[in-house]
Amino acid sequence: MKGLILAGGRGTRLRPITHTGPKQLVPVANKPVIEYAIEDLREAGITDIGLVLGNKGRETIQETLGDGGSLDVDITYIIQGNPLGLSHAVGCARDFVDGDDFVVYLGDNILKQGIDELVDGFRERDVAAGIALQPVEHPEQFGVADVDESGMITRLVEKPDEPPSDLALIGIYVFSPAVFDVIEDLDPSWRGELEITDAIQSLLEYGHDIDSHVVEGWWKDTGKPEDILEANRLVLDDQTSSTDGTVEVGAEIRGDVDLDESSVIRNGAVVRGPASIGPDSEIGPGTYVGPYTSVGSETTIHGAHLENSVIIGNAEISTDEKIIDSLIGRGVAIGSADGLLPDGHRLVIGEHSDVKL
Repeated sequence: MKGLILAGGRGTRLRPITHTGPKQLVPVANKPVIEYAIEDLREAGITDIGLVLGNKGRETIQETLGDGGSLDVDITYIIQGNPLGLSHAVGCARDFVDGDDFVVYLGDNILKQGIDELVDGFRERDVAAGIALQPVEHPEQFGVADVDESGMITRLVEKPDEPPSDLALIGIYVFSPAVFDVIEDLDPSWRGELEITDAIQSLLEYGHDIDSHVVEGWWKDTGKPEDILEANRLVLDDQTSSTDGTVEVGAEIRGDVDLDESSVIRNGAVVRGPASIGPDSEIGPGTYVGPYTSVGSETTIHGAHLENSVIIGNAEISTDEKIIDSLIGRGVAIGSADGLLPDGHRLVIGEHSDVKL
């Protein structure tokens, strides 16, 4: 079985962060989102992975992941070009799949439990596809599955006004090669795209059986800044302490803190976990790094108060103001400004910005 990660989207909902980089490399708990998908595939025994890329950010992704050797997988890059729908992206991988069964994983998804049970269920049953589902509060905002008592899917509906269930498609699928034949016959939707739900519905109409697996634990689509922050919280909640770096006398650590061996927490700083401090970073005197904060590599923070935020990296923060619920891009500088300001700032700042608070 092979793996296929779809990473061709433009990431418009994450602007300005994605003006200068692909959304799949935005870090959650100091790890690029796409690495979580790669790890899930590897843990399910799938190491031959195709990565479908669009026009935006593909060189950066290739430079970051290389041939996959550092992650113990073998990556083949497949160029989709303009994103014309998930089915179009899957169809671009026909030569790579080469007649095998394969898992499709959206590159901006994160799951708590992994995909082992989904893959095992597909292997155990004579089906053309297996689909990961999860109950959601507003199914009308998703593709929704109607499932019989045995767990087999009977119908799929895209963003229905009257959902037949609360089980939403979360963007992880297992397919047999039969899906390529139906993709060839698809017509674009009203959005001008080849939809994956239409391909799966066509499999049903051609008489194929489709299995489902309801995902337990959390799942996050990291498409918006608030989704990145929530995913960061969820992942940090599951981490264990690893304070390999330097904690000076007079510095204080509370709770679970992952501190890289090349980073330092200076005398007079407080870091309260769960939190993650990446490589070559310095938490300076008078700084408070609060719960659910990830500080990326090569970042210096002096005198600031941060909570529930993601700093992507290579940043310099020297303000004495409070920063909360923020996503801060690479290379950002945040200093102090004169004047009275509200108590706490919520920021989404793109790369190489210079901000005074």
